[in-house]
Parts: sequence; structure tokens; C-alpha cells
Amino acid sequence: MVRIRLRRMGAKKKPFYRIVVANQQSPRNGRFIESIGTYNPLTDPETVRLRHERAAYWLSVGAQPSDPVARLLRSANLLDENGKAIPYDAEAVAEAAEEATAEKTDGSAEKSEESADNDDEPEADADSADDKDSSEDAASEDDAEESTDGDDGSDSEEE
Repeated sequence: MVRIRLRRMGAKKKPFYRIVVANQQSPRNGRFIESIGTYNPLTDPETVRLRHERAAYWLSVGAQPSDPVARLLRSANLLDENGKAIPYDAEAVAEAAEEATAEKTDGSAEKSEESADNDDEPEADADSADDKDSSEDAASEDDAEESTDGDDGSDSEEE
């Protein structure tokens, strides 16, 4: 039987998983048929990257997800509450992904808009500061040229 399950990667005490399609008799980190995504439980919120069309294909041909993968597939709208495969509709999955992304970024979007409003004023000051710096650089270059025009520290003119 073909299973969709997690394959552990990453360092000790820092788990990272690949979502793979494998034969049920293969070892956990052994041979697999296809890698269809990744899962990182250490990020806040957990990061799941899944190739929806491939996951839907494997579910349609009878692959059985493990319990943790079934939870991930439910959140991606590929499984219903009973664990049955939902027919894959690319538009519906895209809309669900956009809604989930919008919910996660609503709070941070407001913060970024406020910081963008505050950033406009310092940029104008930064431009005028650059103009001042360029005029100071030109003056320091002129001073440097005058000091090197034959003034090597010796008193050759007095001899």
C-alpha cells in the first residue's frame, strides 16, 4: 500500500520534515516514490509547503495519508473531516490559500503601513544629507590635493 507520510530531516533537536509518498514497508527515512512538500514545525506559525496537485493525484489513486499528514491535508482543504479526499479544484485551493495568507498578514500589514507613512519623511531628509555629504567629500578631496602637491614633509625650499 502507498502512504503519504513525513520523512524526518534536519539536525538533532531541530526537526524538519519532507512530505513524501512511499511504500508502506519502506523505513521512515528510507526509499520513497515522490516528495510532494515540506513541513517545518519550528516556525511560528508552522510552515507547510505542499504541491497541491500532486497530493490530490496521490489521494485520487488511493494513497493513504498518515495521521500527521492527514491533519496537514485537512488544513490545505484536500481532505474532509472524515479523512476522505476532496476532489481537487485549483481555484478553490488558491482561494483558501489567499484567505489563510490574508488572515496571517492582516496584523502585520497595518504595522507596515504605519511604518511606511513614517518612512516617507526621513527619506527626504536622507536626500538632503546625501547632498551635504557630497559637498563635504568634494571639499576634502581639494584639501587632499593641496597637501600632496609637492609637500612631502622635507624643507627643500629653504636649502
